[in-house]
Amino acid sequence: MSARSERQGKVQTVLGLVDPAELGPTLMHEHVFIDLTPPPLRLSPPPVQEEEINLCNCFGIAYGQKPFMRNYRLDETEVAIAELMEMKAAGGRALVDLTVGGLNPEPDRLVEVAMATGVHLVMGCGHYVNDYQHPANHARSADDFAREMIEQITVGAWGTKVRAGIIGEIGCQAPWTDTEKRVMDGAITAMQETGAALNVHPGRDADQPMEVVDFIRARGQALDRVVISHIDRTIFDDERLLRLADTGCLIEFDLFGWEQTAYPAADIDMPNDGMRLRMVKQLVDRGHRDQVLISHDICTRTRLGRYGGHGYQHIFANIVPRMLRRGFTQDDVDTLLVKTPRRLLSFQ
Repeated sequence: MSARSERQGKVQTVLGLVDPAELGPTLMHEHVFIDLTPPPLRLSPPPVQEEEINLCNCFGIAYGQKPFMRNYRLDETEVAIAELMEMKAAGGRALVDLTVGGLNPEPDRLVEVAMATGVHLVMGCGHYVNDYQHPANHARSADDFAREMIEQITVGAWGTKVRAGIIGEIGCQAPWTDTEKRVMDGAITAMQETGAALNVHPGRDADQPMEVVDFIRARGQALDRVVISHIDRTIFDDERLLRLADTGCLIEFDLFGWEQTAYPAADIDMPNDGMRLRMVKQLVDRGHRDQVLISHDICTRTRLGRYGGHGYQHIFANIVPRMLRRGFTQDDVDTLLVKTPRRLLSFQ
């Protein structure tokens, strides 16, 4: 049986293959477990034990007033279960965890959480941006990366028997590094061999999403199963946004719940949720509804409800009702949260 045929038309969760109709409302870009600690802090951690995150310090930590190691790690199983149960109570039924190489993926813990909550969890595969990658990756070929990702989908990932159901988030920086290009090249091959969709983490430059799209297109891969993440921290003008959408790729606004303008990794002004919805509505009105995804990309503790944040429940509890008050139809909502995720997560 080929790498494609067993999975064709199915969604591969961490518990196994399911019919796409079982998914329900789905968040396409999240992290349940992750270690996002910046490489410099991994080499030189704070010398003293940090205090717990609480209501007195969570704003300062989230705003980036000082490095706070614990905030970069989601590693508490019971907290993950509680947060996903809140999401489920608000209407969410499935979630894609895009914790990949360099971010400490934990497939077996995802299985534990999926079994405890009844939430369908789909796991990503591949590697994050250059600086987070293992030093050995810099000598690897594109074919080697492709073989690894194919195995993560067909056999098991990160030393386990748990299989990935999507490729990515594949990390890119701006400027794009040679290692990252080889990983992307391997990811394209893995797409073509397995029928999985691809999620891309673009560099923090407004023109890099198009650079990645051109790279993928030049290698003969159609763009209707390629998701460009983090558009709401990358593209801030209509011309670039619409030009990218016109290529046919998927446009992902995945920082819902991030209401502050400050962004610690770059000197940019972040949009709030109202501005995100205006960008989404513009794409819907221009005929790009089937190319839009929304999510939170929760990857730090201060974005969890337990630590003063919004949690995975936010889109279902707060954004969906707001959308319906702002001119979106129920079919629009269902397309963004059910139909398009179902299509992308079904193997071709």
